Amino acid sequence: MRDVNQHSITAAVIDRLADTPDPRLKLVLTRLVEHLHAFAREVELTEAEWTKGIEFLTRTGQMCDDKRQEFILLSDTLGLSMLTVAMNHDKPLGCTEATVFGPFHVEGAPRYDNGADIANGAAGDPCEVSGTVRGVDGELVPNAVLDVWQADATGHYDVQYEGLDGPQNRGVLRSDSQGRFHFRTVAAVAYPIPVDGPVGEMLRATARHPWRPAHLHFRVQAAGYETLVTHVFRRGDPYLDSDAVFGVRESLVGDWVVQPDGGYAIDFDLVLNPEGRVRESRSANWSTMQDIVA
Repeated sequence: MRDVNQHSITAAVIDRLADTPDPRLKLVLTRLVEHLHAFAREVELTEAEWTKGIEFLTRTGQMCDDKRQEFILLSDTLGLSMLTVAMNHDKPLGCTEATVFGPFHVEGAPRYDNGADIANGAAGDPCEVSGTVRGVDGELVPNAVLDVWQADATGHYDVQYEGLDGPQNRGVLRSDSQGRFHFRTVAAVAYPIPVDGPVGEMLRATARHPWRPAHLHFRVQAAGYETLVTHVFRRGDPYLDSDAVFGVRESLVGDWVVQPDGGYAIDFDLVLNPEGRVRESRSANWSTMQDIVA
């Protein structure tokens, strides 16, 4: 097609996608083009503004490396991460709710036995963490793999430091034969997400704060159950109602209880969903999607 104009270009681009072999890819790209073009028309996007947008996205990519994921921060602060989590993890009542993964997880964290100290010298008040992994029907889940990570008392994750001797405040352990787990770490505190990049510029431009309420990250995996990615948030934190990445759920708020020695303890159960229960409802829409792009 020649001589496309502002009225015909959307249809022309979509027509170029007609032979896309993967129906899901065809659907996603088609809708992406439709919504991007509609957005540009609605706000009457100027060339200068789009150039600024491209520069912003370019700098966002340039901030990413094996220790920093600025695109995850961007997705998180725009609410897109939590939207996709909510859409894809609609679990039965009683399951632990999912929330955002965050940009500071590291694969291959050290493995620990139950009861171990995963803080490894990190700054902060000592904290004992314990709980049980169960299925939604109440069954105990032994040998579940728990990947845990958190910030220290200064609000930094270990990957944000240079020259550490080893990982801090992160580790992998397994639930015991009764589904129980427990480990030592430091008490979670609120912290600001990194603001030295494009995402920080966006937050300042929109008069938003960068703070996340105190929390502890979990990724729980067990045979026969859906993987759970979640946080446990600290009750009483001033940022619970204004989390910069929209990740707080009331069911995920727990109590950090002061102990006689001045440290803290929290006990929080993690409830998993058996594989297949929610996936069936998601797959039911597949034929509809195929009809859309046919």
